[in-house]
Amino acid sequence: MAPSYDKTIATAASLAASLMLVRSLANELLPSEVRDALSSALASLRSRMTWQHTIVIEETEGWSGNRVYGAVKAYLATRTSANLAMQRLRVSSADEEGPDSKMVVSMEAGEEMSDVYEGTEFRWCLVTREVKGDPNGNGGAREVRSYELSFHKRHKEKALKEYLPFIVATAKAIKDQDRSLNIYMNEYGDEWNPIDLQHPSTFDTLAMDMKEKKAIVDDLDRFIKRKDYYRRIGKAWKRGYLLYGPPGTGKSSLIAAIANHLRFDIYDLELTGVDSNSDLRRLLVGMTNRSILVVEDIDCTIELKQREETDQEHATTSNPTQKKKAEDKVTLSGLLNFVDGLWSTSGEERIIIFTTNYKERLDPALLRPGRMDMHIHMGYCTTEAFRILANNYHSIDYHAATYPEIEGLIEEVSVTPAEVAEVLMRNDDTDVALHDLVELLRLKKKDATETKKESMQAGEKKDTNETKTGSMGVDGKKDGDDEIKTESVEMDGGYRGGGGFGYRGGGSRSRRGSRA
Repeated sequence: MAPSYDKTIATAASLAASLMLVRSLANELLPSEVRDALSSALASLRSRMTWQHTIVIEETEGWSGNRVYGAVKAYLATRTSANLAMQRLRVSSADEEGPDSKMVVSMEAGEEMSDVYEGTEFRWCLVTREVKGDPNGNGGAREVRSYELSFHKRHKEKALKEYLPFIVATAKAIKDQDRSLNIYMNEYGDEWNPIDLQHPSTFDTLAMDMKEKKAIVDDLDRFIKRKDYYRRIGKAWKRGYLLYGPPGTGKSSLIAAIANHLRFDIYDLELTGVDSNSDLRRLLVGMTNRSILVVEDIDCTIELKQREETDQEHATTSNPTQKKKAEDKVTLSGLLNFVDGLWSTSGEERIIIFTTNYKERLDPALLRPGRMDMHIHMGYCTTEAFRILANNYHSIDYHAATYPEIEGLIEEVSVTPAEVAEVLMRNDDTDVALHDLVELLRLKKKDATETKKESMQAGEKKDTNETKTGSMGVDGKKDGDDEIKTESVEMDGGYRGGGGFGYRGGGSRSRRGSRA
């Protein structure tokens, strides 16, 4: 065994020495062009013989960051913690200290991990290298990081055209989901001022019937996936919702739930703070994409004049300054221009929401098809909405002692979800809170019964008065008929006794009777 091993080592050493000699002679004897061509041919041969291809994704491109590198980092962070084969992990947190601080788990330099996409395995490795700075400058050495993606050569097209675009899209969705939301308010005419939106409302906690919630969620999910569809049909990528119903029925909570579901910022437009159509346009153009424009109480926030009324004011105004001011003030047409006019194309992926307590007061122009795509009625509390609220506030699905009576009373009386929620959160004791709700519903039923009784009594009294008035009117009519008949008799008697004179006299009395 030993002689054979020694012979093998000697042969390998001799072959290595021969190759080094050949390489040295080639460098000395062959021209540089021939050497380059030979080197290129050898590299091509080596690439054809190996099955593995590699894509390198640097952290920076020149002086700017590489967006694909950031997407890969975010994507792999969701896969790293579940990869048990990795021995070294990097843990960091970008948030402030606190119980809700989110830790980010990522790869450590030199580690490798595999990821399977549609049945194909891709291997990732985080590589770091040190780049020396300019010796004549002040910059020192810096570390350059890159991800290397390795795969079988037959999957090269799949890696470039499917896998990497999938990673970029997934990373965008992760970023949109994790980013903090803002609510913007308009101040000083044409400026937006943001504050953090921390409203916790979601569709899971929203007190609304499941069928209605599902219809809204399905409509929203369909909307955000239809960019190409809106472009193909030549319409602005937007969606309008009208929320109407009594106060306290959850209109604001629904808006917050929509924002949290889509991860859209909210722009709360206060029309009374806008002086002119010009300021309104500047505000609306200043909105970002993927946002929600909200105009609450559209029926009473400002008196929006129709174009005909505005034209009449222009005609009656002679002062040039006043005329210019009248022409530029906020009008209904100015608002609608943004909803579905030319200005509606100033942004993409937007939701427009109007709210009102009285739908019947709205101008028909606001309700025209193509402006408010969905009309959502926010009604009084139902039994299903009550169960959601009870689960939200007391984490219960059923309470045998009170649920039957509560649900029976809710079917009979009008109570808003806000009123139910206020009672349920008054006391941490579930039994006490539910019994308080029973008392509230009983009181509402009693008040409703008394109100109905009073209305019936008032109606009966009104009917009695109308009956009496009608009887008096009938008697008076009979007296008048008797008078007319008497005059006619006299007219006939005069006609028979005195010819034309009697006719004229009868006619005269008839006219006096008419005047009387």
